[in-house]
Amino acid sequence: MELFTAELLTPLSAIMLIILAGVTSFVSAAFGAGGGLMLLVVMASVMPMAVVVPVHGLVQLGSNVNRLALSIKHIDKSMFIYFTLGGAIGALLSSAVVDDIQLDSMKLGVAIFVIYLLWGKTPRFNNDSRVGRVIAGMITALISMFVGASGPLIASYLHINNYHKLAFTATFSSIMTLQHILKVVVYFLVGFSFWQWLPLVLVMVLSGAIGTWLGIRLLQHMSTARFKGIFKVILTLLALQLAWQGVDKLMS
Repeated sequence: MELFTAELLTPLSAIMLIILAGVTSFVSAAFGAGGGLMLLVVMASVMPMAVVVPVHGLVQLGSNVNRLALSIKHIDKSMFIYFTLGGAIGALLSSAVVDDIQLDSMKLGVAIFVIYLLWGKTPRFNNDSRVGRVIAGMITALISMFVGASGPLIASYLHINNYHKLAFTATFSSIMTLQHILKVVVYFLVGFSFWQWLPLVLVMVLSGAIGTWLGIRLLQHMSTARFKGIFKVILTLLALQLAWQGVDKLMS
């Protein structure tokens, strides 16, 4: 099995994606989130759109598992449990329509909401609301299936809880691991063939593991205040990129 298929991905593009997997995993580990969306944007520019979301999900599954393994003792178990329940509901709903619906224009709405949560007046969410967490898990799982960019939305939701940096990284990684597992399962059940992409994915996951290890080491030596400042800037830039994609889709 070849690492890439000539008509789908050039050798140079494959090498670029492998390197980028490490860089974006470093970003997510060091600054809380953002690497997944960075990788998604680049993959969308060099790979057929029909395979971007499922393959990106498989790569990000490996990256988030690595990050979770290095920070798991800091996880907010309650948040994870209710997001899991909501995510399962969202996955079931999406499996019925994943072949028939395109939600690229939804990127604009997601981007606006992310920017508002980061810079606007903080909504008065009940952080202990079980129903709210289930609903958040369901909605973000649906978005993940079709847009492949639920990370900024989940990160913004968790940001409101004012976690310590390691608690944020662990909880975010656990939820993203769950959502990428659900995404891979749904796309596999509807017939997507992951096998021809597995060699590339495995090398990208290995590159991501190295980036994650370096990012976690940097995170442990960074102050919480500085972490939150950098995190907000990175997430804002990614949200603006997502908004541009949504506007472009609406105008095309």
